[in-house]
Amino acid sequence: MIVGLTGLYCAGKNHVGRLLEKRGVPVLDADKLGHDIINRETEAIVRRFGNEILEADGTINRKLLGKLVFGRPEELAGLEAIVHPGVNRLIEEWVSSQEETQGAGICVINAALLQKSSIYHKLAAIIAVNAPFPVRFFRALKRDNRPPWEVVKRLLSQRGFPRYKTGKIHPQLFSGSADIYTIQNSGFPCSARALEKRIEAILARVMYGKSGND
Repeated sequence: MIVGLTGLYCAGKNHVGRLLEKRGVPVLDADKLGHDIINRETEAIVRRFGNEILEADGTINRKLLGKLVFGRPEELAGLEAIVHPGVNRLIEEWVSSQEETQGAGICVINAALLQKSSIYHKLAAIIAVNAPFPVRFFRALKRDNRPPWEVVKRLLSQRGFPRYKTGKIHPQLFSGSADIYTIQNSGFPCSARALEKRIEAILARVMYGKSGND
């Protein structure tokens, strides 16, 4: 059973992924796969975007590359055309390996752009992590060391992100029958146990085959 894990910028999906791993659930970080593919496809990416994206050691400066494609749909599409096929291949290979070792078990694909993955329409469930705008803003400031205006611009750029709601999903984005589960991750100390309980409740429903959404 394949479960997707996604969320808005700095909502805390990686934290949720770690909590799932603590419970013995295999989790694949698709975003890290993207970094690996960028390294493998350096030549193709440089042909597309120029030598200015290279560091002195010949590796790609991902932050500079991100600035080149941010807010530029054509440039972003060009990068995705190079990176996504490799990422999808690695995801499919990982899922196949999990099927061989787990049989009827569960595995999770952690991906910011889950809806663009080739595995998207094979998902049995989707866990979407969210957090209030101010919380995500201050998390981003602390984590990414970006200027405030850049953080706000990045947060606002996700206005087109799929608005997953429990039991609902935009029909143009998904045609399968995946159950949708949402998690609110405010990050406040008083909510830590509530987050744990929410994850346990979702796992109980997904792993024991209960129908419906919660």
